[in-house]
Amino acid sequence: MDAISFKRGLKDGVPIALGYFAVSFTFGMMAVSGGLSTGQAVLISLTNLTSAGQFAGLDIIVAGGSYWEMALAQLIINLRYCLMSFSLAQKLRRDVPWAHRFAVAFGVTDEIFGVSASQEGRVSPFYNYGAMCVAIPGWTLGTLVGGISGNLLPAFMVSALSVAIYGMFLAVIIPPAKKNKAVLGVVIGAMAVSSLFAVVPVLKKVSSGFVIIITTVLAAGAAAFICPVEEEKEGNAHES
Repeated sequence: MDAISFKRGLKDGVPIALGYFAVSFTFGMMAVSGGLSTGQAVLISLTNLTSAGQFAGLDIIVAGGSYWEMALAQLIINLRYCLMSFSLAQKLRRDVPWAHRFAVAFGVTDEIFGVSASQEGRVSPFYNYGAMCVAIPGWTLGTLVGGISGNLLPAFMVSALSVAIYGMFLAVIIPPAKKNKAVLGVVIGAMAVSSLFAVVPVLKKVSSGFVIIITTVLAAGAAAFICPVEEEKEGNAHES
């Protein structure tokens, strides 16, 4: 069963890796142009796996910011992963040891969480390992190629690559939204809330990290209250 889950994770991780390659390619180019070596850029991508956090951190590094600025920025931007981890912890099988839970936690990204959460029933950690085995090399290799390429590519091509990940987000949310009205409601609600933060003058001052957290809590909380999902009995749960 673990081998089957791992292979399915590998398959689902391919489009994630392709999207990661495009975005991390841009990160590699920006890191090298900002004064970092290609090796440093690759090490950042290999150990962080967070696009928004890395780009924000790169700006602080280039500007010569303090460690406190870096820590606070990363805390705010990446705090959403705590919410994802809470949710994913409930999705894993009950008998999963803590060592596996910590290993899975390292690879929690927006996209890997998205494909894991969309699986029916309980999820084996080996599914996440499969997705991680493809997604992490894609993110790291993209940084390496981008760092080596430097500024060889024209600006319009770099801009095109940077939006590839948004297409991947759509591929993650559209299929389940078409099948489940509750998921569709969450998507529409999240869009409405985030739009308010983008257009209301007072709300526009809230940082992007907190906007993601607030939007997630409001949309998911409302869906859980309106359309609660009954807890499956462990013996009858479908195990991936």
